[in-house]
Amino acid sequence: MSGDAEEFNVEDVETVVKSALQSTLSEQEYSQEKLNQWSNQVIENTLKGLAGMGRPFKYAISCILMQKNGAPLHTAAGAFWDTKKDGICKVPWENSTMHCIVTVFGLVMSPSKIEALEQ
Repeated sequence: MSGDAEEFNVEDVETVVKSALQSTLSEQEYSQEKLNQWSNQVIENTLKGLAGMGRPFKYAISCILMQKNGAPLHTAAGAFWDTKKDGICKVPWENSTMHCIVTVFGLVMSPSKIEALEQ
C-alpha cells in the first residue's frame, strides 16, 4: 500500500479488484445462470480486500458482466466530492467469452469534520 491513508489510492484499489476478478472469473466461460453469483462474489471479495486495508473509506462497488458477442460495452460515472481524498477506480477485465467492468467509489470518512459539526 502506498500514499496517505486518507487519500484514495487507485493503484491499491486496482490490485484488490484484479485479485477478486482473477479468483472469481479466471477459469470461467460465460453462463447467464451464473452472472448474479459471479458479480456478487467479485463485489464481496473486493469489499473484503478493501476493508482489510484498514483505510477510513466508505466504498460503493458496481460490477457489470456481459457476454462477449461483438457489441461494445461502455460505462461512465461522475461524482461531486472531495477531489483530494475521495476517488474512483474502474477496472476492465475480459476473457474469450465475457467482459467485466468493476467500478469502486471511495469516500473518505473524516472524524475530525464530523466532530466539528456536532459542536
